[in-house]
Amino acid sequence: MIRQVLGFGAVGGLQLLLDWGCFVALTALGLAVVPANLAGRVAGASLGYWLNGRYTFADAGQARLGRRRALRFIAFWIATTALSTWAMQFIDAQRGLTLAWLAKPVVDGLLAALGFVVSKYWIYR
Repeated sequence: MIRQVLGFGAVGGLQLLLDWGCFVALTALGLAVVPANLAGRVAGASLGYWLNGRYTFADAGQARLGRRRALRFIAFWIATTALSTWAMQFIDAQRGLTLAWLAKPVVDGLLAALGFVVSKYWIYR
């Protein structure tokens, strides 16, 4: 379990950097918050699904990937992306883009905590 928590944290950190970097770069270039958040989340999720299935939740060196797990991952990703996108749009509308840039790692970090439990017990089981 400790190995999985540490692995998920390391992969999540990489995902978060990629997602946040895309979001900031795209919005700084003038793209609206919603499509920029979606692009960042797709980039991060693409990396995270593979790394977590291949390493974090692998069973005796055997990757835990495949169609069924991918579909579960996509279903959970859609739900968390909807929450993340709503939050970024709300923060941008209420407080501006700079605060959205600062808040994104916090929002997505909170969703990642839920993501570990869902990944361990549903997606990669």
